Amino acid sequence: MKRVLITTVPFAETNKLPIELLDAAGIEYVINPLNKKLTADELEAMVGEFDAVIAGTELISKSVLENAPRLKIISRVGVGLDGVDLNVARDRDIVVTYTPDAPAPAVAELTIGNIISLLRGTHRSNLMMHEKKWERIFGRRISEVTIGIIGAGRIGGRVLRRLSAFGSPRILVNDIAPNLQVAPQLKIEWVDKETIYRESDVISLHVPLSKATNNMITSSEIALMKFDALLVNVARGGIINEADLADALISKRIAGAAIDCFDFEPYAGPLTEIDSCLLTSHMGSMSVDCRSRMEIEATEEIIRYFGDTALKNIVPDSEYIMQSEG
Repeated sequence: MKRVLITTVPFAETNKLPIELLDAAGIEYVINPLNKKLTADELEAMVGEFDAVIAGTELISKSVLENAPRLKIISRVGVGLDGVDLNVARDRDIVVTYTPDAPAPAVAELTIGNIISLLRGTHRSNLMMHEKKWERIFGRRISEVTIGIIGAGRIGGRVLRRLSAFGSPRILVNDIAPNLQVAPQLKIEWVDKETIYRESDVISLHVPLSKATNNMITSSEIALMKFDALLVNVARGGIINEADLADALISKRIAGAAIDCFDFEPYAGPLTEIDSCLLTSHMGSMSVDCRSRMEIEATEEIIRYFGDTALKNIVPDSEYIMQSEG
């Protein structure tokens, strides 16, 4: 019997279909017994007796893969692949799949929610009200600010299309390959990243973590920003230098940030002490519908693989190249 290690948690919590699919296919499975994001050492100790992994964001390193002699497929619940050593997996004939479209609507909506909260100060008002402090905060509306989007792919494109419902804000966008049809209802200005840093009131990041984007925003980039700029990251930890961001917020070099993903998770670093930083626990994809779709799609790929059926979401060569070259 084929055995699957399900590392991502939660799993099948709001929809039992993934488990039912595995049972129907006669595939044995073990759900992460530690019920937390696994360290590489913890995963290395578990993975040796399994033929497949339904993976979350944990690190699947060269060492992990070298201690998984039976492993044939990694099915990633989600889209980020920075945690998987793709080229070592390929060298070991391990297929890697992902669910690139499933989380996008939920992540885009959280982005919009965070932008609104930062602009209106709702997160700060909430903190003050819980301390029995009554203070009304003057904020800004989306249609009255300049918004910079770095990355206009599956998620960034959805953010852009949703922004069109708020009137006609000035939109600055940077992407490796500008797509003029990404949001035709908006008047988009395609610019370099430095222009976004200098001219935007809100900057939202929607790029993968790679050698090219690791520490993409440090104190040098923050120094270009407006003093009332707001920074949003629901993409990947590591894109923003967390120490530099904390220093900038404490010194009021920028006005605020909303961060959903971190270098090391669970996060308990200095940003937790800064009221102007809205923090969420890597929950961009955690709407009931999107999370269920991610889990179902990842499970279906495992079943296809062991049933000798064509896979639908094999990670493309471009991801391997990006990981190699940055």
